[in-house]
Amino acid sequence: MSEQIPDDHDIPWAMQLVVHRDRQSPARQVDVAEAAARAVVGLLADPRSAPNGPWYPAVKYWRDARIRKLVRRADGKRWADVQELPGVTVTQAGAGESGDAAVRAFVPGPVKPLPKELNKLQVSGTSFPDDGVSHSNDAMVTVEVRPGLEMTSGKLAAQCAHAAQLAWETMSDADQERWREDEFRVRVDHPSQDEWAAVTRPVAVIDAGLTELDGPTETTRAWW
Repeated sequence: MSEQIPDDHDIPWAMQLVVHRDRQSPARQVDVAEAAARAVVGLLADPRSAPNGPWYPAVKYWRDARIRKLVRRADGKRWADVQELPGVTVTQAGAGESGDAAVRAFVPGPVKPLPKELNKLQVSGTSFPDDGVSHSNDAMVTVEVRPGLEMTSGKLAAQCAHAAQLAWETMSDADQERWREDEFRVRVDHPSQDEWAAVTRPVAVIDAGLTELDGPTETTRAWW
């Protein structure tokens, strides 16, 4: 299943993601990507996003067009401030001496105007150390990143979150429940060119090429 690119709304909607940035002990890029994926699925699987839940109308309206996600970064008071906005935060332990990765996914809304807590946060150039491979070896869901693409940490996090979302929406009820029990953990993997070309997966993400990539591009896949 590839993500389709339906007609967009007159005013685009997006799910905003905010990554916590600790300048003294930064998280690894792979941990940030995994935490972002978990936060998005956690929000979609939240009872408040189900029919008759308070978040459902916004989630449905956003899902009826492109599944646009925008990744911002915050530290200190600004990170504390955004916790007051409706959403789900996931914190994932870092590896070795790396810091923990923390990402909050927010209930989707129009890209403008934004709540002032989000509007003041930078969305471009989000970068974390590309240091080592995933330590989530026994996670139920694996997200594979297409080799050879150059993406910022923020773009990578958004693409991995797209793949995790499509996995959640595609899998059976029984698999959803197993993943929920596993706290929606994800392993982000970087296969070789040969490995990528040799297999197909249940879901694949086609990025529209609106920001960092040039034209529609397959970026990530997911399997479980």
